[in-house]
Amino acid sequence: MLEAHTIEIIKATVPALQLYANDITKHFYPLLFEQHPEVLPYFNQTNQGKGTQPKALANAVIAYGANIDELGNLSDAVNQIVQKHCSLGIQPSQYDAVGSCLIQAIATVLGENASPEVLDAWTKAYGQLAEILINAEEAVYLENEQKPGGWRDERSFIIAKKIKESEVITSFYFEPSDGGAIPEFQAGQFVTIILDVNGMPTRRNYSLSDAPNKGYLRISVKREPQGAVSNFLHDSLELGDTVDLLPPCGHFTLRSNARPIVLLTGGVGITPAISMLNSAASSGRDIRFIHAAMNSSTHAFKAHVDSLARSNTNVQPYYVYSDPEEACAPHAKGFISEALVADQLPKDRDVELYFLGPKPFMVSALKIAKDLGVPEDQIHYEFFGPSEELVA
Repeated sequence: MLEAHTIEIIKATVPALQLYANDITKHFYPLLFEQHPEVLPYFNQTNQGKGTQPKALANAVIAYGANIDELGNLSDAVNQIVQKHCSLGIQPSQYDAVGSCLIQAIATVLGENASPEVLDAWTKAYGQLAEILINAEEAVYLENEQKPGGWRDERSFIIAKKIKESEVITSFYFEPSDGGAIPEFQAGQFVTIILDVNGMPTRRNYSLSDAPNKGYLRISVKREPQGAVSNFLHDSLELGDTVDLLPPCGHFTLRSNARPIVLLTGGVGITPAISMLNSAASSGRDIRFIHAAMNSSTHAFKAHVDSLARSNTNVQPYYVYSDPEEACAPHAKGFISEALVADQLPKDRDVELYFLGPKPFMVSALKIAKDLGVPEDQIHYEFFGPSEELVA
């Protein structure tokens, strides 16, 4: 526990850190990458370039400082960070590197306002946060390792299948190189694939796109025009190649209850929804599967979802195409709207609503869910990268 005097200093200096948060994080990352280049594979440089990763760190530091005396307020945020860190294989030693560079950045940006007393307080506060996260992450690592078929750190997998799902999305099926078992995961979780892309060690999260207990792990990846990793996967990985994976992680998972399920997705956001759909289709729960795509050529898994709907009367698909071609036959044209989603919900709005897609889609989906009165704790979403604000 931190001393009362330390807590007072932290809370008193939060406004200053909030004012200069962007400057601190802009200074922090170059320091970290220069002094500890070994951490580079753990960071998505695209998110660095967009500024989303620095913003996420700034928000996390400020939230931690503001709630330093009531850390229970951050339990959900801490769980998300823990799952993300475990998915990437973050180790305790890396916290020392981050802490050192963060304090250096605070000292540089705040200048003479960063007195020895202030820096000491933030060093202690960071140490407390690091201990909380390290202990929570070790619990997850241990749980993943002790599951039947589970493992810790990297494990070698072979590409058993590579199937084109649409003009832009391809599925990759991974089976353990050692012929061993695969642990049960929760629908909606993701894995991290470790690759060497053009000589650069890289780690990327991808949602698992099939139900658990299939004897394989499947990801379905959209080819991004400027995506070095997605293009490498599409163009360079072939049947029989091996890659290293980290164990499944993630908090964006199906809730176990009898409420109707609404899966609202856009583009490649369909991937975890397919895992959820495959897991829940035979449960008897009412499932509304709403998917927005450009047209049928970019719409992945349509035949599969339609087949599930024919076999399970509780599954009802609804497709929305923004730019349909002549041969397309969507249920609606354009984009998702409040009226469109409202027609798919029961009047009492008592559903578990999951949504995922590009950021503009997610901004719209969250506003729609709130405006329609879906209970806040029954609205679920996840970003592919760092958490961001979904404010229109």
